[in-house]
Amino acid sequence: MTDLAYVPDRPLALVDVLDSLLDTGVVADAQLVVSVAGVDLICVGLRAMLASIDTAARLVDTPGSDGAP
Repeated sequence: MTDLAYVPDRPLALVDVLDSLLDTGVVADAQLVVSVAGVDLICVGLRAMLASIDTAARLVDTPGSDGAP
């Protein structure tokens, strides 16, 4: 993995940013609620994860990963 510390003489490339994001993983969790007079009319939720397959496998507890059938 590359070191993403900002150095003024070295521009940060998009490839470096994507490499870092895919290596560490990013999770976004958002919720939007529209209500009138205390009554919820619309509720929209979003959960998204961006990671490489190797990172996701390390982070997510998959069935059977403990060796059990």
